Amino acid sequence: MYAYVGSRTTRERNARGEGISVYQVDQEKGTLTLVQVVKDLVNPSFLALNRACDRLYTVHGDKSDVSAFSIDKATGKLTFINQQSCEGKNPVHLALDPSERFLVVSNHIGGSLAVLNVGEDGALGSLNQLLKLEGPMGPHRVEQPFSKPHFNPFDHSGNFVLVPDKGLDRVFSFRFDNGKLVPATQPFVTTREGAGPRHLALHPSAPFAYVVNELDSSVTTYRFDAGNGSLTPLQVLPSLPSTFTGNSRASEIEVDRSGRFLYASNRGYDSVAAFSIDQGTGLLSPVEFMPTDGKTPRFFTLTPNERFLFALNEDSDTIISMAVDPKKGGLSKTGFSVSTGSPVCMVFSA
Repeated sequence: MYAYVGSRTTRERNARGEGISVYQVDQEKGTLTLVQVVKDLVNPSFLALNRACDRLYTVHGDKSDVSAFSIDKATGKLTFINQQSCEGKNPVHLALDPSERFLVVSNHIGGSLAVLNVGEDGALGSLNQLLKLEGPMGPHRVEQPFSKPHFNPFDHSGNFVLVPDKGLDRVFSFRFDNGKLVPATQPFVTTREGAGPRHLALHPSAPFAYVVNELDSSVTTYRFDAGNGSLTPLQVLPSLPSTFTGNSRASEIEVDRSGRFLYASNRGYDSVAAFSIDQGTGLLSPVEFMPTDGKTPRFFTLTPNERFLFALNEDSDTIISMAVDPKKGGLSKTGFSVSTGSPVCMVFSA
């Protein structure tokens, strides 16, 4: 198994990354061994794989481009295929549709969603749609000057795309119809003022969605209707312990495959928060808040076997692993750490 790690690379970001790093993963020990670094890439931040794990796609943060790579299944190494404009500045997330004929991209600056055509060989094609997001701005004078879509995952059916917008305090819902985004019956749900919704995770088997709100460091539970794409808020909880009174921003969110536990990361109170999920109501209860032994865990992810969690400390240039308690969902340090410049995303390829 291989892991692909995207990074920040530019001086403007005060970054120290070199590009995309490829690691061999030991899932039994929770360790990483470096295989390759693809250099001379500008901010290859968020990454996405196709189902066959022979293609990798990356956005280029602060630019207006997306790139495609082929993967050698035997060695895990990457080879560049092509690059295409997404017609918007600072793309921050990307997701393939179920047919893998289209790639949806969130353009964080400029407030738009781009849909790119994808060829049978994995190459990125022309722009199929560019959709501007509209609405009243949030109250944060610095972070909410305009629409800022930050994430665009497909639901389990592949029929809907859900888009947290940090600038507008909305989570949008779109039906995906033959390469086009069409507003759902309920086109959006409004968050608390100034929440700044960032990323979203779906429960694997129950009708619940969870949104991590960056600006007020909270997690919102929603009931998700897979028939019409609507979201109904059920609960808001802080992603921080009640004893923390400093400045912090929430970042990443993930639900385990069993649907029993949820995790969210905090930047400032540098940690991963663990929650248990009530299987009947979908509501969350805090389990613990585990420090990541580094600065700014912008991203984390569970390993495919879910025995370990890797936390990526962007501002201290480390990736650490934690063991996951399968019964209680808690985390414990393994002692493993690897140095890598400004890591911001990790995906796994079998």
